[in-house]
Amino acid sequence: MTCKQLGGACDFVIEAETFEELAEKSRQHGMEMFEKSDPAHLEAMDKMKHLMQSPEKMMAWMEERKKEFDALPDE
Repeated sequence: MTCKQLGGACDFVIEAETFEELAEKSRQHGMEMFEKSDPAHLEAMDKMKHLMQSPEKMMAWMEERKKEFDALPDE
């Protein structure tokens, strides 16, 4: 999946065997972009921060991303 598909700001491809691994790699990529003060990623992080204020909305968002991940073909 791409950074954008996971709520980020770029087309960086993140590959993983499990959704949990994908989430961790996405977090790592986000931290790298945060450390670089990348404006597009900082904006995306701000949007995610607002989403995280509602546990129900965040859970629904995560479940949708997991469904997308699970639907991807194994390569």
